[in-house]
Amino acid sequence: MLNSLIGIIASSGGAAGVTVTGGTLYTSGGYNYRVFLSSGTLGVSGGSLSCDILSIAGGGSGGVSWGGGAGAGGLLYSASQTLTAASYTVTIGAGGASKTSDGIGNAGNNTTISSFTAVGGGYGAGPSSGNNGGNGGSGGGAVAVSSGTNKTGGTGTSGQGNAGADSLAGNLSGGGGGAGAAGSGQNGGNGLSTYSTFGSVTGTGQNISGTYWYAGGGGASRNAAPVGTGGNGGGGLGGEGGVRNGANGTANTGGGGGGAYGDAYSTSGAGGSGLVIVRYAV
Repeated sequence: MLNSLIGIIASSGGAAGVTVTGGTLYTSGGYNYRVFLSSGTLGVSGGSLSCDILSIAGGGSGGVSWGGGAGAGGLLYSASQTLTAASYTVTIGAGGASKTSDGIGNAGNNTTISSFTAVGGGYGAGPSSGNNGGNGGSGGGAVAVSSGTNKTGGTGTSGQGNAGADSLAGNLSGGGGGAGAAGSGQNGGNGLSTYSTFGSVTGTGQNISGTYWYAGGGGASRNAAPVGTGGNGGGGLGGEGGVRNGANGTANTGGGGGGAYGDAYSTSGAGGSGLVIVRYAV
């Protein structure tokens, strides 16, 4: 039976004699799940803890003016790790801040716990800034240009994410990469549902028909519908000629923000913040 205790939990044991503190505790299926949606401290005392760690960084924000979609924050799963008795600082990466002026978005911020670092998502491209997507956990999408060669989506970090999509000259900007797939045309790449159990127990991730997804890429903007869709896992929708603003990535999924279509008075989507989940046997 699911036991959800909201707030900071004083202590709960893992292996015999080991006490674990910090985060929000959920218990299901013979496991404890400690969830950090904001920065904090994981405490381990009385011995070593064997655990699985899911770390997701903040997604990038989209570009402005035919803006490309942003890359998702890196997703790093570290199975069967041993944490010795100590206090471990947990830093949750914020999503890249939205932009309201012509140009590139902002990269997402890293999430760290112990020696594990999930890399922030790459920014979505905008004009006057090289036109290529930013590198990151997953790469940001490139921006369309009126002439010349296609521009290049940003690269993802090996084992954490995928590349953003290239643009088509004079046509479509590219979507941001996701943890499960690269950006494809104007659409953001899907994230991963591999860790759906983590989401179903803790209520985190994007719930799509009972399956929980993390770290989807942001969609690119376009002058008219259909615009770029965000990838499963919290990626934001791109803006278009009527609704110029890009949509934000979903908080605590690492989703990338959507690109904004216009320049003046347009705002790109901010990246979704990250999270850390530590799972260990009851």
